[in-house]
Amino acid sequence: MRIIGGKYKGKKLLLPINKNTRPLKDIVKESIFNLLIHSNKIKIDIADSNVLDLFSGSGSFGIECISRGAKNVYFFENYSEAIKILNKNLLLLKLNHNYKVFEKNCFDFFKENKLKNIFFDIVFIDPPYNELKLNSFLDLIFKKDIISEKTLFIIHRHKKDTIAISEKIQLVEVRNYGISKISLGYPII
Repeated sequence: MRIIGGKYKGKKLLLPINKNTRPLKDIVKESIFNLLIHSNKIKIDIADSNVLDLFSGSGSFGIECISRGAKNVYFFENYSEAIKILNKNLLLLKLNHNYKVFEKNCFDFFKENKLKNIFFDIVFIDPPYNELKLNSFLDLIFKKDIISEKTLFIIHRHKKDTIAISEKIQLVEVRNYGISKISLGYPII
């Protein structure tokens, strides 16, 4: 796995050894960023964005955003082996600012806590394919006053996933890449 663009382009990222974490494949990540840059339906500037990377795994998506100039990235991961890899990736790049790592289950965190004084421009949600509470989790995010009508949601699921994404999100792009389905949309607030 590597960083595709920006300041750290070409740098390799570490991956978890076991199969409990499903890394975001380079081809899928590259396709997402091509959509962010070139789609007429998407209005987002990664540079100077606040990014919420949920179910971060090795941190590939959030680190790609940092490489492309994101202002802040908040990583959420609760699997200890993935956290170790995420932290190693951040150390390898000698990143010491503009990110925060939460070693927490994001469902539990957002039920009990609020990220204060921050609004997110991009929310990337990449739960395990067998996670069925996606819409319940989206409801939690909507209640936390951390998004605006301009916040772009990017949701990564298995292409055979049959869970309809919440009607609170107006989808503007849905694409399949291999076994991955990427849904992009804006909140209806």
